[in-house]
Amino acid sequence: MKKRMFIMLVVVGVLLGGLVGFNMFKAYKIREFMAAAPVPTATVTAMKADFQSWQPRLTAVGTLRAVRGVDVTTEIAGLVRNMNVKSGQDVKSGDVLAQLNAESDIALLRSLEAAAELAGTVYERDKQLLEAEVISKAQVDADAADVKVKRAQVAQQAALVEKKTLRAPFAGKVGITTVNPGQYLNPGDKLVTLQAIDPIYVDFSLPQQQLPMVSIGQSVTLVADAYKGQTFVGKISAINPKIDQNTRNVQVEAIVPNAKRLLLPGMFASVNVDSGGEQRYLTLPQTAITYNPYGDTVFVVKPSDKKDAKGNAMLVAQQVFVTTGATRGDQVAIVKGIEAGTDVVTSGQVKLKNGSPIAIDNTVQPANNPSPTPQEK
Repeated sequence: MKKRMFIMLVVVGVLLGGLVGFNMFKAYKIREFMAAAPVPTATVTAMKADFQSWQPRLTAVGTLRAVRGVDVTTEIAGLVRNMNVKSGQDVKSGDVLAQLNAESDIALLRSLEAAAELAGTVYERDKQLLEAEVISKAQVDADAADVKVKRAQVAQQAALVEKKTLRAPFAGKVGITTVNPGQYLNPGDKLVTLQAIDPIYVDFSLPQQQLPMVSIGQSVTLVADAYKGQTFVGKISAINPKIDQNTRNVQVEAIVPNAKRLLLPGMFASVNVDSGGEQRYLTLPQTAITYNPYGDTVFVVKPSDKKDAKGNAMLVAQQVFVTTGATRGDQVAIVKGIEAGTDVVTSGQVKLKNGSPIAIDNTVQPANNPSPTPQEK
């Protein structure tokens, strides 16, 4: 029994040893084959790093606001007799927008004017009688006070009548009105909106650390989604002297000419503020940069000692650490790491390592636009 157990153990050991040896031999042959096999050539895109002029800019999202804008309301109640404007009409300062029914008020005004005129006549007559010493000085003083009271009542009623005529407080464009003749208005009811939109303001906020980079009169460029491809140029007109405690931002106001009245209050727009003079940066597309926790890198194109089938020197990729700077659209500035004129891989880096053979195919290049616009397809 012991002899058979021993033979079985020997056979099992031989089988296991053979299996392990076979696997080790197989792995050795695979490594040997892979070491002898040629590294496949990776197809990439590349371009030369070159200097470009950059205009430093601050970017923000702003809201358009009318230079003057108000909802015209009435101070007193009344029945609308006439609407003198139509929706969307341009008006001048002082133009009549609407007329409330004022017949009873005008009649009362005429009555008060007559009473004031009578009081004035009595006062003049009593002054003559005083000279003749027919009446007392107290009576003349009472007549003078009565004249003042009557004339004040006339002025008060005239002001009330004037309030029944609703006028434009400034020149502008009226909005859509739904008020019709015969409609009764209470104090504070909206008659129509009036907006002066040429020029127009744009309000935007910037972080407090960017405050030294803005000043009154600085040029701004505004882009609204409603008018793609069209830009509007204005100037900074005011900077808020107080920083918002919640956001630590400063509010900035710019004024933009709007002769065609394309920009409307309430729109939002992208605002670019030109800050400082133009600068020159070594520039690459952002796709050329590989961002890593241990540093940013690019792959540069280098010739190798090996020759291809045509006898030309083969190209290989070499990884280089770089220091990046400001970004602009699809572009990024390279502060340190490469020189101008260096061929840099712009796409296809995911399949590269140091010394990888590459073939350059620039049929399709990655985006490299300093001012890209959204593409919707």
